[in-house]
Amino acid sequence: MSGDRDRRIRWGVLGTAHIGKVAVNPAIQASRNGRLVAIASRAEERARELASATGIPAYFGSYDALLREPGIDAVYVPLPNSEHKPWTIRAAEAGKHVLCEKPLGLSAAECREMDAAAEANGVRLMEAFMYRFHPRIDRIGSLVADGAIGELRAIRSAFSFRLVRPDNIRLRPELGGGALMDVGCYCVNLSRTVVGAEPLEAQAFASWTESGVDGQLAGTLRFPGGVVAQLDCALTIERREMVEVVGTEGSLEMRSAFLPGTGPVAIEIHRGRAPTERIEVEGADQYRSMVEHFADCVLNGKAPRYEAGEAALNLAAIEALYRSARSGGAVTPL
Repeated sequence: MSGDRDRRIRWGVLGTAHIGKVAVNPAIQASRNGRLVAIASRAEERARELASATGIPAYFGSYDALLREPGIDAVYVPLPNSEHKPWTIRAAEAGKHVLCEKPLGLSAAECREMDAAAEANGVRLMEAFMYRFHPRIDRIGSLVADGAIGELRAIRSAFSFRLVRPDNIRLRPELGGGALMDVGCYCVNLSRTVVGAEPLEAQAFASWTESGVDGQLAGTLRFPGGVVAQLDCALTIERREMVEVVGTEGSLEMRSAFLPGTGPVAIEIHRGRAPTERIEVEGADQYRSMVEHFADCVLNGKAPRYEAGEAALNLAAIEALYRSARSGGAVTPL
């Protein structure tokens, strides 16, 4: 890789999305192996204002202008879901490594196209599922693998919040909106991660908004061995984040499962009528851990922990849930 003698990659950001402003941009700026050097917006004044307010050295009035800048090694893409594929591919063709917001694409096929573009241009591509970089998620995996709750049988997860503005991009079908795409994708991803396998079939029921996206969706994924994952997600219900992992001898429970903050968190272990066991897990900035992992992969020429092919598998499950919901809840094979 060209550039940084101090082993830091130079980041650019495409867009002034809220998730970038409040979480990922600051994480890049605080990271040990990256520098945020530029931001772009289709509205140049917006880019200028954010750059000035947050100490970003350069700004551009178009995404293409940022991609043409030779002093940028990698880009973060927090654009609407429908824009992930075109701008990831253009970034790859410009020789930039790409960290792209979730879901990586609108379909498994789009993810594969993005993966192929990254491969053809010799750059790294990773989906920005930040929750996977919190130490509590690794601890959950270890507890399940070590038999702490017996044989894994079920997973229950929920992620919801209530939108109050009808013009929110999450309610626009042409931009890839909907509850499952926005927050339910976390539940799908966590279920697949904990089981360590891909689902065989899906079933879902949804309530549709006037705009045509799913405002609320509840679904089930059946995995090999009879493990069942139940999830519910919504853009119309007050905030909920929970995960319960159930085995033959007990269950694990996480509160604030996907956005736990940076302070200490806990895993509760329930075993029948026995007192609840509480495992404390140290706090972490999962956004910073994510961007540092990606930068390490770029600097050392290694594949990310989660590659684009994994994102395609997540979208395959999401697509099956949508097919079921649109057919009135028919059981749908993947």
